[in-house]
Amino acid sequence: MLFSRRLMLGLAMAGSFASALAFPALAGEGPTEIDLFFPVPVDGKLARDMGTLIKEFNEGHPDIKATAVYTGSYDDTLIKTRAAIKAGKPPSAVIMSANFLLDMQIENELTNLDALIKADGTTKEQFLGQFFPALQGNAVINRSVYGVPFHNSTPLLYINADKAKEAGLDPEKPPQTWAELTDWAKKLTKREGDKVTQWGIAIPCAYDYCGWMMETLTMSNGGRYYNEEFGGEVYYDTPSMLGALTWWNDLIYKHKVHTPGATPGPAVSTSFISGNAAMMMLSTGSLTYVRDNAKFNYKVAFIPHNVRNAVPIGGASLIMPAGLEAEKQKAAWTLIKWMTSPEKSGWWSRATGYFAPNMAAYKTPDMVDFLNKNPDAKTAVEQLDVAKPWFATYKTVPVRKNLEDEVMLVLNGKKQPKEALAAAQKAADETLKPYNAETSLKLP
Repeated sequence: MLFSRRLMLGLAMAGSFASALAFPALAGEGPTEIDLFFPVPVDGKLARDMGTLIKEFNEGHPDIKATAVYTGSYDDTLIKTRAAIKAGKPPSAVIMSANFLLDMQIENELTNLDALIKADGTTKEQFLGQFFPALQGNAVINRSVYGVPFHNSTPLLYINADKAKEAGLDPEKPPQTWAELTDWAKKLTKREGDKVTQWGIAIPCAYDYCGWMMETLTMSNGGRYYNEEFGGEVYYDTPSMLGALTWWNDLIYKHKVHTPGATPGPAVSTSFISGNAAMMMLSTGSLTYVRDNAKFNYKVAFIPHNVRNAVPIGGASLIMPAGLEAEKQKAAWTLIKWMTSPEKSGWWSRATGYFAPNMAAYKTPDMVDFLNKNPDAKTAVEQLDVAKPWFATYKTVPVRKNLEDEVMLVLNGKKQPKEALAAAQKAADETLKPYNAETSLKLP
């Protein structure tokens, strides 16, 4: 249609001879080519699913050719996106960890989406109203929209229901408190002499996952990981985080129901699937992987609490880097809106295990049917009532790693929690120092 309109315009303005001269240039224009950077942060077949999604988009949008580029983990994706921006060749869209947006906005690396939303004839409030309220805290910065929720998560407690029944526990009444979870983990741990043949609980700790788990436990212990209103403060050396890390450490060294050391996410899910761990805390993004691979009955439940029910969101938003040409920006916006529509949001949720951020997805016939057959997919959505934003600061990754390095030392038996958190706070304060010098400490 675009070609036909241009050809007719040429005929009207310059006659058949001029239009004939213009024809080769028009024929050579082709579709607008855009790249989409995407990570694979959880178990499963997400990369293949992304290929399916982009193929469908391209077939329905012949004027755009989108190419999905796998970029590794969330941290890797941030590094590669920043390198591309610096080189003057930014990707047109990126599935970016939702908690990286503040740091990118501080560094002027994001496209403000307000003008694109307005051009569509809608308001920011109407646009954001499509998505669960818990997700908006990581999408909006200084009252402007910088990200569109795409695939999101909350941490869940996964339970091997068969093993729970064997231990005299009722998987239909999962543990709701840390005390109950500790008791369950003790009853689910099996030993042959000094050898543990089945661990009661597994919780992941590797870069990225470890920080998320610490926020999860700290929130459920009544605390806050960071200042949600200002990117220069984190709260590591606090009673709420000390209690959280001490309990995690106690599961390993006091109760002996959790494998010693810091365990990466894939090792945790493998341990659960193999029956080596009877329970685990892991992202809902791993739910499809568990559903497809578990050879036993399982249940998912809210994260147990000590002081209050609260969890952080996780997952990613679609963003557009700064520095895009107008044509690519327009094409990327078309892709982003399509990927976050109710139908595609629901399809992606069913394929991956992430919950659909677009609330209308849950009213589509396919999603209603899916939830009737897979009620476990409702848990993460129901937990959104107590969900909070994901930690986001200046230099999010280094500040997060300041904590993760110390937590790993604790879980590996090389430091005590109180000492480790004091060191983490000191290191984070030093990392945040330049930002604070230019903001909260820059006085008139």
